Parts: sequence; structure tokens; C-alpha cells
Amino acid sequence: MMTTQEVLKLYSAMAKLSEMMVAAATAGDWDEFVRLEQRCATHTRTLKAHEPAEPLRGEPRERKIELIRQILMADRQIRDLTMPWMSHLSALIHNTKTERRLINAYGSV
Repeated sequence: MMTTQEVLKLYSAMAKLSEMMVAAATAGDWDEFVRLEQRCATHTRTLKAHEPAEPLRGEPRERKIELIRQILMADRQIRDLTMPWMSHLSALIHNTKTERRLINAYGSV
């Protein structure tokens, strides 16, 4: 089991990584974004495996809540940045599938 300090340290690291992910997404640096996301996922796995089941109380609880809010805010910003690109990518994939079906049905021109 992790101590309260270790738990808060990991949440703090995740909040910082989340902010760095926002910056990478804003800059379109997707390699850096993926690297940061992988680091964040490692912290998440550690928390899932070792965070005490007993909820925090008092000031540590408030700090954890604030860190989670920061992480969620960054996640929202990332989704706002990536959704237009994902929609565009989805349209391209759909068009490619449609083109393949037409070629299969009617042959190439």
C-alpha cells in the first residue's frame, strides 16, 4: 500500500503530465503527446494497484480532489484540441472505405 504522500505525489505528477500533454497537443507534437500519455498511464496503473482503498480525509482529500479536477480540465482541453482532427481523420477513413467499395463494385477507372 502507498502512503498518503506517495498517492498525492503521483496525482501531482499526473496533473503536471496532463498540462504538458495539453501543450504538446496545442503544438501538434503528437510523438511527445504519446510519450507523456504513456507516462501518465504508468502512474494510473500504479495507483490502481497500490492506492489504499480507504478514502483520504481532511487536507490530503482536498488536495487529491483539486489534482483530479486539474487532470480532468486538461483532459477536456485535450479532447477539444483533438476532436476536430479525429473527425477529419474519421471522414478520410470513411471516404477511403467508400472508394474501395466503389472500385470493388465497378472496377478502377
